[in-house]
Amino acid sequence: MNIVERYKKPTPKFFKTLRNIGIALATAGGAIIAAPISMPALVVTIATYMTVAGTVATAVSQAVVIDDENSETDEANNGL
Repeated sequence: MNIVERYKKPTPKFFKTLRNIGIALATAGGAIIAAPISMPALVVTIATYMTVAGTVATAVSQAVVIDDENSETDEANNGL
């Protein structure tokens, strides 16, 4: 499965929620960094980490997919 096929498959509900949280973190961090007022260095540093963490969480969550082929064999192996 290449990356394009992976991004076209459906994402599980938990990871959709995690993706949305990541988007919110990245947006909030970016807004704080781009604010036109002077802020303490600690606030800007935290906003930078928020932006990076949100971006990574969003990218990883979007790459997680429901794999129908493997889920059927896993259910058969686990007796479900």
